[in-house]
Amino acid sequence: MNNSFLSVDSNQVNSWYDLIPGLLLSLLGVSLAVGMAVALSVLRARRNRRPQHAPIIAANFEPVYPCVPVRTGSLHRPGLWMAIRNRNLHSVQAALGLHNPKPCTWLEGFTGEQRLFISPPVNAWILVVGSDLPDPNEDIDVCFRFLLELSRKLGRVQFFSAHRVLNHHAWVRMEAGRVVRAYAWAGKTLWNQGIKTRAELDLGLKCFGYLEGPDRARLGQPDVIAANTDKVPLLAARWSFDPAAVDERILERASGIAGKPSRLY
Repeated sequence: MNNSFLSVDSNQVNSWYDLIPGLLLSLLGVSLAVGMAVALSVLRARRNRRPQHAPIIAANFEPVYPCVPVRTGSLHRPGLWMAIRNRNLHSVQAALGLHNPKPCTWLEGFTGEQRLFISPPVNAWILVVGSDLPDPNEDIDVCFRFLLELSRKLGRVQFFSAHRVLNHHAWVRMEAGRVVRAYAWAGKTLWNQGIKTRAELDLGLKCFGYLEGPDRARLGQPDVIAANTDKVPLLAARWSFDPAAVDERILERASGIAGKPSRLY
């Protein structure tokens, strides 16, 4: 009788030993599942706590935003603007001698009410607009000296003008204090220097010599002066970028600097 009891008890013990690996695997699976759930909860909590603020504009590094077309009317294209190959607002501010600087949004800067507005960088270019930019129609020599001095300080500087009422227009490309290409028209040719760029040729821009001018447009013939004015933004897009083509996602998210120049040109 004792032998029978021992035999049964031994069989039960063997059965328990057979169950142990399965139980251990089950416990391991439960532990892994709990661990993954905890890890996912921690990651989700950290993501929710991450601040969603606008990019910070620093002195030595500027965020670069993509440049894609926006909805019509999102940003008003000014009649005069500059494009400067730079990512540091403060170096542009110093080169312009801007006084009383203050933060300014894109939309505020492009209303035409600012003396000068320095935009955040877009595709490594900074725009400068404002009522205190020199107008080549008023004094081409002043405009020339201003751009020359600025290019000596900042390197690659471009200038564009497009007045649609009078069809006065201009485009200037400078590098390291040297005129690469310049053309300005205000009823006559004010400035024509350098060799036509490929972009000008592709767009069919008509540039006259100092003693030349267009023939009076006949009925049905296109007005080449008006066509030049209309194509200035297209040329700007080829050389740097068109101000009206700034990604609307950054218009409210990034700010530039507004102020007035230390002296008139």
